[in-house]
Amino acid sequence: MRRPVLRPGGYLPFATSGLQSLLQYRSTFLITGITAAAGAAVTVFLWRAVYADGSGPGPGGFTPASITTYLVVAQVLAVVHTNRVDDEVAAEVYRGDIAVTLVRPLSYPLVRFAACLPVIGANAVLVGVPLLVLFAALVPLTAPRPVDVLLFLPSAALSVLIAFCVNLLTGMAGFVTTNTWGVRMAKQGVVAFFAGQMVPLALLPGPLHALAMVLPFRAMADGPLTLLLGRYEGAAGAAAVLGHQLAWGAGLVLLCAALWRAAVSRLEVLGG
Repeated sequence: MRRPVLRPGGYLPFATSGLQSLLQYRSTFLITGITAAAGAAVTVFLWRAVYADGSGPGPGGFTPASITTYLVVAQVLAVVHTNRVDDEVAAEVYRGDIAVTLVRPLSYPLVRFAACLPVIGANAVLVGVPLLVLFAALVPLTAPRPVDVLLFLPSAALSVLIAFCVNLLTGMAGFVTTNTWGVRMAKQGVVAFFAGQMVPLALLPGPLHALAMVLPFRAMADGPLTLLLGRYEGAAGAAAVLGHQLAWGAGLVLLCAALWRAAVSRLEVLGG
């Protein structure tokens, strides 16, 4: 293989083709939206029932409006993080199509990242925003402060990077197993729990909470939501959340690069 080219322009065609592919399957957004809305409704109304009788902050310091906001935005982030990288990488390994990509002077992880960017943007605009608007019309939500929104935006961007790395690592399991379905299902359950999408991390018991706070999955939902809802202690608290995300983002990027080199060195593709 040639030395990978790192110029952004070399990866633009893959982003464009990713967008064209999305336009061929527009019904996917409708199905994703309905599934996300149903899942969010079950979670939101369950937790609103738990907090319904409280006149002030309940467990974890949440009010009915703030826990609703937490759960709805967590679901929006989960939709944005669904970039199909894990499935597509594994499929390319199974079929041997990855051999075509490897002869190009491009970095395969960057190719996958460029191709998933339209998916991320489309999920955010076409599914995430309508989902947020729908629940804002149905139940009271907490209006964040402008400073918290400004902190949330870079935090959400870092969560996208971390989600991409987690999905890429999951897809790379295709190098060592003939079927990644079980790996992907296990990953979804672990991420949903330890990211705070099912249960806010503040409500977890001591040992589980301590574990969740150091794992990378917290940076995918609970971290951004901590900033959005102002659940941090001053500038130091906000810096700690962003620092946790930056550290895991850099660490996962390096891990992906190292494992990718190791995986490619043992890849064999047969064809005729």
